[in-house]
Amino acid sequence: MKAVFLDFGTMGAAELDPSPLAEVVPDFEVFDSTPQELVAERIDGVDFVFANKARLTKEIISNAGSLQFIGLTATGVDNVDLDAAKNHDVAVCNIRAYCTQSIVEHVFAVLLNLTHSVRQYDRIVRAGAWQQADNFCMLEFPIRELSAMTIGIVGLGVLGTGVANMARKFGMSVMVARRPGQPATADDGRFDIRHILQQCDVLSLHCPLTGKTRGLIGARELELMKPGAILINTARGGLIDTAALVEALNNGTIAAAAIDVLPQEPPVDGDPLLGYEGDNLILTPHIAWGTVEARQTAINEVAANVRSFLAGETRNRVV
Repeated sequence: MKAVFLDFGTMGAAELDPSPLAEVVPDFEVFDSTPQELVAERIDGVDFVFANKARLTKEIISNAGSLQFIGLTATGVDNVDLDAAKNHDVAVCNIRAYCTQSIVEHVFAVLLNLTHSVRQYDRIVRAGAWQQADNFCMLEFPIRELSAMTIGIVGLGVLGTGVANMARKFGMSVMVARRPGQPATADDGRFDIRHILQQCDVLSLHCPLTGKTRGLIGARELELMKPGAILINTARGGLIDTAALVEALNNGTIAAAAIDVLPQEPPVDGDPLLGYEGDNLILTPHIAWGTVEARQTAINEVAANVRSFLAGETRNRVV
């Protein structure tokens, strides 16, 4: 059996141990990245393909005569033609719940930064303002306790549940959004997203990008939010109209945002958020998932999926 990892570099390879994969498929070749035009060549004669973001199209899968297994180091499977995999009896496995702690910690890192004005205070101290202050402390910028706030969660999967659980530990009230199109019931404990937008102090997005959720947060939704509200997105960039968000941050429609994902990644064609300079925006390059522990867990989980496949089991099978 032969195996290849097409884009190990996207995992921050220097910090990771690939040996769990080599143990299950010893004939194992690793590439930091693979241009799309070389994918077919590099998987020719290969039984097991591992990938993060490399695209495996219908044509590529159809012509890969030896291919048995595609192991993704991610939960999303949109880079694989699943119909082609099914038609050619190629197993596709994703990984799940590997980065929950990383996502949760990121959400609260940016939230605490924004609610405690950490960047602003650091900046003025470095500029010499504290040395010249009339008092022992400086209270130039707002500082807010999480325990006085309500967080709205959109997408109560493993990640959303992790954020909700941590929020409760901080003493926050938690409101969970009903799925788009889901009928209201008296006892489901969930709320229409419009109601949550009006009530929450923090809105954290954890839902997948679908036809129903694309553009979920646009100008109309932002107008419903409190002026002091904070928007956090660690899910998918296409959930938010970023031009509308820039306008909302500029004019005080909402207080702040922390955005880890953009509609295009990398944003080679630009994005309205990239030019925004206010302290009320934290913009990070899709790293909420990326603690070294989470990334190593991803590798270990793919190896476990291979073991399951070889044993005739269906662990994390998508196809």
